Amino acid sequence: MTPDEVAAFLDTERVLNVATIGPTGHPHVVPMWFVVIDGRPSFWTFAKSQKVVNLRRDPRITALVEAGDSYPELRGVEVTGTAGVVDDHDAVMAIGRGVAEKYSGGLPLRDDAIAALEAQAAKRVGITIDVDRTVSWDHRKLTPNTY
Repeated sequence: MTPDEVAAFLDTERVLNVATIGPTGHPHVVPMWFVVIDGRPSFWTFAKSQKVVNLRRDPRITALVEAGDSYPELRGVEVTGTAGVVDDHDAVMAIGRGVAEKYSGGLPLRDDAIAALEAQAAKRVGITIDVDRTVSWDHRKLTPNTY
């Protein structure tokens, strides 16, 4: 994919599969809702979650977004980099609000939804990914003879 195609894909797809390094050295993989903020895939999660414990110990992260139901439709983006754990309430709230706006289809958030986000933000941290490497693929671009 071109950089513009990667950006459009990340803006429209819904699940970021996040891999961190667990306490035994094995990958710990979880699906997260996410948003891209300032070019960085970002999500929020409970501050005491295993992925946050892992990232505080070792900030290396890999994340995958994929789509397609059959081989000729497969496409995806994998990013690897360094995770930043965001503790500042306003920054955490900005990530939570960005995620909520993305998954509401871009509709404005009602006051009660914002209040709910505020209540959740007290128990959460934000995670931003400083991307070192991006790998992408789009099987829709393959000619039928190549698969």
